[in-house]
Amino acid sequence: MEGQKRILCVGLVCLDIISLVDRYPEEDSDSRCLSQRWQRGGNASNTCTVLALLGAPTAFMGALAPGHPASNLPDVTAADFERVDLSQYKWIHWEGRNASEQVKMLQRVEDYNRNLPPSERVQTSVEVEKPRPELYQLLSHGDVVFISKDVAKDLGFSTAREAVLGLRSRVKEGSTLICAWAEKGADAVGPDGVLVHSDAFPPEKVVDTLGAGDTFNAAVILALSRGKPLGEALTFGCQVAGRKCGLHGYDGIV
Repeated sequence: MEGQKRILCVGLVCLDIISLVDRYPEEDSDSRCLSQRWQRGGNASNTCTVLALLGAPTAFMGALAPGHPASNLPDVTAADFERVDLSQYKWIHWEGRNASEQVKMLQRVEDYNRNLPPSERVQTSVEVEKPRPELYQLLSHGDVVFISKDVAKDLGFSTAREAVLGLRSRVKEGSTLICAWAEKGADAVGPDGVLVHSDAFPPEKVVDTLGAGDTFNAAVILALSRGKPLGEALTFGCQVAGRKCGLHGYDGIV
């Protein structure tokens, strides 16, 4: 049944160790840690967490370690992705990592969709967060492309508005390009070429911004997957991300 299809996130899961201090430490100084917590992290994993908290059926694809401390976990390859039953998913999101392999995965979904009616196609999105040139090939793939403030700056843009308008020619025809800019909110351009903006929704007190971008992505994906207009999805993403910044971790986000 269509209602049972899940949203799949492909990328990293890792262990985040967060230390709370009374002020940002100066270089070469010692600072007493007031408290510390360990939590599951990684962009794709965080996005999955928020999607689940918002009520979406989700799945994660990535390398898992047998214990807490682990290193050099392999990224998902195109060969690994061949085993995915695409009919089980309505949306697949990639955290930009091993881009050449991920392009092959996206092309597999494009081939799968080619002979299907629009209502049965798998929607795709990619996140290009790190300013690494090898990741920029992902811009031309995905129905929705998220770019970070750092990537926009690396490509010569000084605002989210400039970035989405300036990079429209680098995404595939019919795609949506989105750029969040922290306290400045977010801007997007959809297939119709219309610029959409949402202000930020900061909490009364910012306590934890780790994962705010992943939260924004999750909320936007959820809204778009449910047929919401781009402007409404962008605002929802900023609202949920703002709420998250007022929380430690994700408990209480809804």
